[in-house]
Amino acid sequence: MEAFDELLRGVRADGAGVRRVEVSGTQVLSGLTLYAVAAGEMSVLGETAKAGDIVVVQGSVAAEGHASVVSGTYDAMGAVARRLTAVLPDALVAPGSDECAAFYDAVGTGAPGVVTDRLLDWLMVCALREWFDRAHSTGWMAARADVVVGPVLQAMHASPARAWTLALLAKEAGVARTTLATRFAKLVGVPPLTYLTDWRMAVAADLLAESSATVASVARQVGYADAFGFSAAFKRVHGFSPSECRSRCAATA
Repeated sequence: MEAFDELLRGVRADGAGVRRVEVSGTQVLSGLTLYAVAAGEMSVLGETAKAGDIVVVQGSVAAEGHASVVSGTYDAMGAVARRLTAVLPDALVAPGSDECAAFYDAVGTGAPGVVTDRLLDWLMVCALREWFDRAHSTGWMAARADVVVGPVLQAMHASPARAWTLALLAKEAGVARTTLATRFAKLVGVPPLTYLTDWRMAVAADLLAESSATVASVARQVGYADAFGFSAAFKRVHGFSPSECRSRCAATA
């Protein structure tokens, strides 16, 4: 799985309410929301977006200006998507062109919901791809691009059920265990096996929220042969049991 694909996993519009909005003066933008600027200008956290640009915000952010935009909000994401979109800034501006502005201006928001949702997904992919290409040299992006840590993250993400050890992960990177442990902790912020546990528990939370699989089945899918051991690890990470996650995780997925 490529780093950009991982970033977008689970970020998918579903009834996002794509609409035409007029931004005038100062107003607060909230949620994980995309704004495609059809006309005018708007300023968000010191960055100015003009006609043709795309603005993506998350959380609660103040915007100023006068602009006509097409917007849509992503309301539901799972545990994996929340971990990965945590690398996004509070606001980003992806530059566009006059041709983009003309397209946004022609967008009809009265189309069937699935059509407008997929349009929003396409715009989000374009915006995040542009940002990703600019920002991949720092933080988690740097880790995914790193020649040592990158292959290890990819291996863990692709095969969470494998019985990974530090030695096996070091083999994926082609370095000594101490080299991997030091470099991984420096770039990611936690040791490799700690990250692996957190990743497995994020995947498990999504599986519990989105399927009817048993706790034992979910445990096996994330590398635990023993459902009891899995349940203990899950509660340690999330603060509640896998059984409780059925309702609690589904409500925040």
